[in-house]
Amino acid sequence: MKFIADFHIHSKYSRATSSQMDLEHLDEAAKIKGIRVLGTGDFTHPEWFNNLKEKLTPAEAGLYRLKSETETRFILTSEISCVYSKKGRVRKIHILIFVPDFETVEKINTQLGWIGNLKSDGRPILGLDAKELAKIVLNVSENCLVVPSHAWTPWFSIFGSRSGFDSIEECFEDYSKYIYSLETGLSSDPAMNRRLSALDRITLISNSDSHSCPKIGREANVFDTDLSYPAIIEAIKSKNPKKFLYTIEFFPEEGKYHYDGHRNCGISCSPAQTKKYNGICPRCGRPLTVGVLSRVDQLADRPEGFKSENAIPYKSLIPLGEIIGEVLGVGVATKEVEKEYKNLTERFSSEFNVLLDVPISDLKSTTLPEIAEAVSRVREGKVSVEPGYDGVYGKIRIFSEEEKKEVSGQKSLF
Repeated sequence: MKFIADFHIHSKYSRATSSQMDLEHLDEAAKIKGIRVLGTGDFTHPEWFNNLKEKLTPAEAGLYRLKSETETRFILTSEISCVYSKKGRVRKIHILIFVPDFETVEKINTQLGWIGNLKSDGRPILGLDAKELAKIVLNVSENCLVVPSHAWTPWFSIFGSRSGFDSIEECFEDYSKYIYSLETGLSSDPAMNRRLSALDRITLISNSDSHSCPKIGREANVFDTDLSYPAIIEAIKSKNPKKFLYTIEFFPEEGKYHYDGHRNCGISCSPAQTKKYNGICPRCGRPLTVGVLSRVDQLADRPEGFKSENAIPYKSLIPLGEIIGEVLGVGVATKEVEKEYKNLTERFSSEFNVLLDVPISDLKSTTLPEIAEAVSRVREGKVSVEPGYDGVYGKIRIFSEEEKKEVSGQKSLF
């Protein structure tokens, strides 16, 4: 069966996370989005894990659901922050772990609890080599999956410019053969990753890393396989395009670490500009934060635009709330956007159905023609983006200022 999955989220027990990131609200948000399989996140946190055991019941093999009848399936996942020194540098690597059952979680949590305080944060910070984490997890169960999170972000990732490595092998050594997948993160897309031939064997997955319910599914994965943990993991490991259909991506420029820059000085730089400035902020003289695009350029052995024949496809989308907000000329978290979002998702069953599948002619008969046109442009990739940098999200635009003025003059609801 065909379904959408978002494996990487955080619970209300993680820092800077909404208090509504509980199972009931996540279940409801998943239905509205059109997500069938949702990661639990944070299973290392004692209170959240107790919550999972109390409220979830087994469904298909390795998947869980709320005890009240519901379509949403939960898969046991958690992110670990590994902060340690290796080869003379401090490394800060975030790792996403997939686990098939509660018993395996309990064994992993017991061992990690000997190393650090699991109660302090839903995403615990452990003084543990990423290789050693992989060893602990896979020794408990070979059915677990270990995935480097948001692989390119500067501060906390396997390839990050500030604390990462230049290869999977440098990070995981003899456990590299058990790393089957990487998470692209919001600031990179599969095309950028495929510029590294070393990643040809790797399956790229995309997840929201959401800290609030409205942001789940901003990146996701589309499968056509049995609804079960073994089938999902096998589809990822085998990189079978008949079972793993495609990923749903941010336009990477919208991610907050796509370009280089210095947020405090308002300086944003393309890779070429960074080279011109020798990596130094022209205003304050401090080092620029090297973003994802430059880091890919540093490690790539293929040109920009390289096409990989065997890669899993992807589609770049903009969340429906952002599309409506641009058309109406208001913020995403406004009543106007909420009203139209509800209209569309109730009429067409889910956000992803609106963004991916509903005929544009049907949208035109249901909503403002400008919203239908905006969805059409997003599907075709006809957008313009001011790239994000150093923690500042990029600004994405579907319509030019001239188009907005023209339509506004026709008394539309822009």
